[in-house]
Amino acid sequence: MIRTALFVAIVIFASTGGEIAVTHAMKQHGEVHDFAPRAILGVIGRAFRQGWMWFGFLLMVVSFFALLALLSWENVSFVIPATALSYAVGALGAKFLLGEQVNRVRWAGVLLVCLGVALVWAG
Repeated sequence: MIRTALFVAIVIFASTGGEIAVTHAMKQHGEVHDFAPRAILGVIGRAFRQGWMWFGFLLMVVSFFALLALLSWENVSFVIPATALSYAVGALGAKFLLGEQVNRVRWAGVLLVCLGVALVWAG
């Protein structure tokens, strides 16, 4: 049970941390307006010159392999709902690390997700 909880936490924090780092990198890069293939390749090239993008990519890799390990010993019907806690961590990261405004309706949704995860964990 401790091993499972540890790996669920690794998946949640690594994936969400990766998404927040990539978001930070893309906000530094600026909004994408041109979606032509050549322009997209330029955006990707400039994005991967930023350390935050590489850090986010690394965290997502860690999350992926932790998820594979977790799926090797737990049922998918447990793993996928349990890792939904990443929505709560994402909302907290958006508010406190990226400075985004999170309204009450979104917090209510996060609470519902957390209650659902608690039900899955108890069952």
